[in-house]
Amino acid sequence: MIEPSVIRYSFLDWMRGLAVVIMIQCHTINSFARLDVRQGGPYVLSQFIGGMAAPLFLFMAGMTFGFQMESLERREPSPWRRYLVSMRRAGYVMALAFLFRIGNWVASLPRPDWQEIFKVDILNSMALAMAAFAAISLLGPRDRLRWSIAGGLAIACLSPLIGSLNWSGVPQIWQDYLAPGETRGRFPFFPYASYIGFGLATGAIVKRTTADSIDRLMQWCALLGIALIFCSQYFSNLPYSIYPVVDFWRDSPSLILIRTGVSLVLLAGAYLWTTYLAAPRWSWMQALGKTSLLVYWVHVMLVYGNIAKPLKRSMSVPAAVAAVCIVTALMVGLAAARLAWKQRKTRKPDTKGGPGSERFTPAGSDARALATRPY
Repeated sequence: MIEPSVIRYSFLDWMRGLAVVIMIQCHTINSFARLDVRQGGPYVLSQFIGGMAAPLFLFMAGMTFGFQMESLERREPSPWRRYLVSMRRAGYVMALAFLFRIGNWVASLPRPDWQEIFKVDILNSMALAMAAFAAISLLGPRDRLRWSIAGGLAIACLSPLIGSLNWSGVPQIWQDYLAPGETRGRFPFFPYASYIGFGLATGAIVKRTTADSIDRLMQWCALLGIALIFCSQYFSNLPYSIYPVVDFWRDSPSLILIRTGVSLVLLAGAYLWTTYLAAPRWSWMQALGKTSLLVYWVHVMLVYGNIAKPLKRSMSVPAAVAAVCIVTALMVGLAAARLAWKQRKTRKPDTKGGPGSERFTPAGSDARALATRPY
């Protein structure tokens, strides 16, 4: 029988790799496409699809956070100990966020911009949301599931109200972290933390599902995802709203639920592909998923940094698409090199097997590996 942890590891890596590909094409075309082609259909379509990258990363970060809490439930009887471990995980992601921003600041030398260090990006948003949902670890299994969903819904539903508040006089950094709006942060807590809550609940359910029941669970994920997409789209098109002001593309609960539905459908699709359709061989998509943080950092430096300055905003759409293919190929090569180096590093001599014999020393269970990934 296939162990559940092995199943989850494969399809989550593949799904994370898909999010990486979506992110690469969005950033590369955004950086390299000429200004005069940005009103056309191909460019708009690339950015529309690219809008799913952040929700996917946050949703999967919530899933791995849920895996961690389920594991802590067995290892740590003390709720406060579970809470401290969860908060430490959020702090780790925030530290990575600032290391990433500092790296970008150093790369901007000899004309550095101090504001680059405090820019609120996806990792900052992820860390803040994880810190908020760490309180869920204080609860029991049933309550943890309910409050994860309730928390995600509450954040989504409050977002239009938060966005319509008067934020003048509030420090800009607070606005960037918390408030949706045209002149505020790209990934504010309201509404992006919702994906962490929904992902946390999904991760807890997947973790509790046995190997012989996971097929049925994925069928329900697909059906629920499709229902969320169509129902949310229907309600978003109604001629009236309970909110005085709502911006569909920035703070609408309908958009959050639509993207959550898409995430559930992609989750089921990734499981179907990796379990029944893909050949049992090396997968470049899974390689990107396993090294998503490294690929995220390097590709941003590559397409937005000084190294690409002569190419920025200079390409036609076909040339930008070719650049996407080149950058993706480079990132696949980087991912493969990273994984090969990591595999060699974990190979240690077997002192019991005699001279020259070797064995692999696993870094930990698949569930633990998933729980320690930022996204």
